[in-house]
Amino acid sequence: MLRALLASGRPLLTRLRAASAPHPVHHPHRVVPTLTRTPDLSRGMKVRSSVKVMCDGCSVVKRKGRVYVVCSKNPKHKQRQG
Repeated sequence: MLRALLASGRPLLTRLRAASAPHPVHHPHRVVPTLTRTPDLSRGMKVRSSVKVMCDGCSVVKRKGRVYVVCSKNPKHKQRQG
């Protein structure tokens, strides 16, 4: 085995790894499961230069120096000015 390692043209570390470790077997039909991300239940809000009330459930609120529109009926109506 030593003569075979020294006679090959590959570097010594590569030769030792190839001789000691078995070659991994690849399965062409093996499916690797991917992690699926759960959808976020809360949506972001629209960021606009001018916010507008869209329905009668929307209300304009000023918090932290910014103008927000929050809606109790439809969460898609949330807006922030800026």
